[in-house]
Parts: sequence; structure tokens; C-alpha cells
Amino acid sequence: MDTKALRQKILDLAIRGKLVPQNPNDEPASVLLERIRAEKQQMVKDGKLKAKEIKNDTVIFLGDDNLHYEKFPDGTVKCIEDEIPFELPEGWEWTRLDILTTLVTDYVANGSFATLKANVRTYKEKNYALFVRTVDFANNFEKDLSYIDKESYDFLDKSRLYGGELMLSNIGASIGKVFKIPYFDFPMSLAPNSIILKFHYNTTSDFFEYVFRSFVGQDYLQRLTAGTAMPKFNKTELKQMLVPLPTLTEQERIIAKIKELLSIVDFIESDKTDLQTTIQLTKSKILDLAIRGKLVKQNPDDEPASVLLDRIRAEKEELIKQGKIKRDKKESVIFRGEDNSYYLRMGNLIETLDDWRINDIPYSWGICCLGEVCDYGNCTNVDTKDIPKTAWILDLEDIEKDTGKVSQKLTLKERNSASTKHSFHKGQVLYSKLRPYLNKVVLVDDDGYCTSEILPLDFNKYILPEYAKYYLMSPTFLRYANHCSYGVKMPRLGTLDGRKAVLIVPPVNEQKRIADKVSQLFSLLDSIADNVN
Repeated sequence: MDTKALRQKILDLAIRGKLVPQNPNDEPASVLLERIRAEKQQMVKDGKLKAKEIKNDTVIFLGDDNLHYEKFPDGTVKCIEDEIPFELPEGWEWTRLDILTTLVTDYVANGSFATLKANVRTYKEKNYALFVRTVDFANNFEKDLSYIDKESYDFLDKSRLYGGELMLSNIGASIGKVFKIPYFDFPMSLAPNSIILKFHYNTTSDFFEYVFRSFVGQDYLQRLTAGTAMPKFNKTELKQMLVPLPTLTEQERIIAKIKELLSIVDFIESDKTDLQTTIQLTKSKILDLAIRGKLVKQNPDDEPASVLLDRIRAEKEELIKQGKIKRDKKESVIFRGEDNSYYLRMGNLIETLDDWRINDIPYSWGICCLGEVCDYGNCTNVDTKDIPKTAWILDLEDIEKDTGKVSQKLTLKERNSASTKHSFHKGQVLYSKLRPYLNKVVLVDDDGYCTSEILPLDFNKYILPEYAKYYLMSPTFLRYANHCSYGVKMPRLGTLDGRKAVLIVPPVNEQKRIADKVSQLFSLLDSIADNVN
């Protein structure tokens, strides 16, 4: 079997809209494009983008003659039908790559070759920042790495890397190769001979990684280099690439299906039974189905979550009235606008919740801010001198990534730690705000103390901690936490962003059914993994 051809066939079907069925209820990509343009204009107003970076943005549309046209900022219109490589499904749009990105840059954007040579110093031994090259991906970032010092890193401020960006090799024998920058706990900067792309939040770099890997994407990059003595393309040419844009939800379905199919191809190629990656993808899918009401059946006899949330808010108001708690001046409130969309209000600020895609949750479910139903960020600090030597001390390294499990339990005597801790008690959900991409969440079965980077959460009695744990581990919350994280070297989710995060709330009885079902399925998958290993 020609697995290389099989991979290309999968990607070709994907970018043509033939890999997964379209959903007529999805928001059209045209609306997504309008939102992206509006948000990029706002970024200009906020100083996050320069006006020149959007001044050449165009609009591609289908004319009455069923031909494709492109409207330019000066009002001129040009027929571009000869550029259109294939027909798109209903709800998809053609657009220029530049429209979808907030950053397209390279190493030489920082200055002339002379100034770069004078201001950039590289090292073989570990230094301030990693100097990312294409060869590092081949070596899995495990050997022969290159580094730069802080002065060089500061000079190369236009090509810093933070993780999640797409990297394209644009010169030499490796031209056209596509990489995704990993997330590391230290600074990174882009080395020469590559172009870096950062996509707007309302799109996903994963989909366009597959676009570039496809035959269509590779053919475009190769055509950019045709006729040159040294194969090379520049970022200006790249920005004009015509790319297909599915609806946001279809992007996610396509990505999931591609990963599923490519994992089968990997299995064929390797002839191995390593199912870890597949199992993890399956767990992620289970959690996604769970928090969208698609894992267990709804029971019409369950008390609706709207009643539950009203009760929570009424009880809270009574406590405020009695003076037992104070009203949070920065409290976030979710409401439904006249357009039937959900919004979040915090003080005088109002923001849309479109990115949470919560319009498709079951009728009996509700939504609220996380801070409404748990004490997010309100922790009890304890000095280690006041902690018994036999007490359980939980560190970040003790929580497994993505699993919700504790790998080891050590006492203060065994750990010999001197830093201030947070106290926690049995039944609390512990959430790691540091490096949220590691997805470290656990429901503890005993009292103890943890590092201050872990937040013990007490939920309202109407929110089951078993459900809350799985929700915080879900792809939806993980995506939000990664997006809102601040700090390059040690990214973390801030208290305010954590409190205003959306919590999707099923009826109490359904919370229990969901948690039980997820636990059952996870145990089955873990059993499969154990038997294979």
C-alpha cells in the first residue's frame, strides 16, 4: 500500500470539503470572515496591529455570473476565476492567507544581514533562548540545539515564538516543509530560512497546517519558487496564497477526522500497536461530547439547569443581604442578547461568547461564569512550618498530564519543601493554572497541601465536582485557558480570566450520569492501553 499517496488523498478530500459531511446549522464561513475583519480592525485601534498590516485586505465573492471576484480596498474589482483551484461546498469561502493571520514574518524582518550578523550570537550550549531551526524537528528537539543570549533575543523581537505557530521552510532542499512550533517553558526565536505564521484566534492553525501539507498547498509553494536559481519564496508572496475556509465547527470536525485517519495510516506504516495517541484523542473527543450533551441521553424529568442557576443566584443574593459575603464588583454575568447570542458583562465591558460555541447545548442545560459557582482564586495560604510532617504535599509533577490522576503521594517530610502552600480538602477539584496546556486537573480523595500554582476549587452544591473536573479537562476549556494565558516562559491562567470562563451546566442528575459515563469509558481505554503495553 502506498501510504504516502493515501495521506495525500485524505488531505485532498479534507481541504475540498469531502472528508466530513457539512452541517447546515453551522455558522457560514462568510460570517466568520466578517468577524475576523472586524476584530483585526479593533486590534489596530488597540495598538495590537499596525494599520498597514490590514490596508491591503481584500474581499473575495461569487458574482451573479457564478464567477469569483476580488474587491480591493480602493473599490476596484477583478475576476480571479483562473486562480480558483476547485469548487467549495456550501458555507465555505475562498480568502487570502493574509486575512486569516495576525503575523507573517521571518528572521530577516529584524534588520539587514549586516545588523543581524552584528547583533545575533548563537551558542551550542544552553543559553537564554532556543533558536528554532527546521532540523530541530527532525531531531525531536533532543540534540544539537542552537541557542541565543538575551541581548540577541531582545534584538530579534519581531520573530519571537510562543508555541502553536506554523513554520514553513522557504529556502533550499527542505522548501515547503511544514512544522508546528511546540510549547516550551523557555523563550524561543525563529532561525533563518523559515517563515512563521500566527493565525487569528477565530481560525485554527491545525486546519491550515493540513492545507499546506496537501498536494494543493505544496504545489502552490513550489510554483512560488519556479524559475529561481536558489529555490526560495518570500512572506509577501505567501500572504497572497488563496486558501479554502470552512466553518469553524467544520474545521474542528475535519481536524478530528484527519487525525483519526492518519493515525490508522501510521499504524499501517509502523506495524505497531502503540495506541497512546489514539486513546488520548478518543478521551478528548469523549469529553467534548460530554459537555455538549451528546454522551448520555437527556431525561425530561430532570430539573432544568436554569432553575438550578436561579436558585444558586438567589441563595447568593440572600448571603449578600445578610452580610455573610460581599458582592464582587468584578463579577462577570452571562446574558442573551436580542440577537439570541450569548454575551458576558463585567462592569461596563461586554464581550461576545461566540468562541465557546454554546448555542447547540441541550435545551434543559444552562451556562454561567465559573466564578459564580466556585471560589476560583480564593485560596488559603499556609506556611510550611505550620504543616505537619506527615501531611500530603501535592506538587505539579505529581499530577499526570490529561488523565486527571495523581501519580504519587508524598509527605512534607519526604518532599522537604519550604515554599508557601495552598491547603485543600477531600472532594475539592484541584486545577493547575501554570502551563494550562498540560491539562492537569484532579479530584482529590484526601486532605492536604499543594503548590501555590494549583488552585483548590470548592463548587456550589448544585455543581458536582466529578462533572466539574471533566469539564475543566475538556478541549473547550483547555482552548480557552491556553488562549488567555499570559507569560512566555511560564504561561498561566489569570484569576480574572478564570472566574469569567464559561461553565456549561447540565441538570444535576445528568451531571452524575455524564461523570459516571466518562469514568467508565476512560477506565476501558486505560485498560486497553495497559494490556497493549
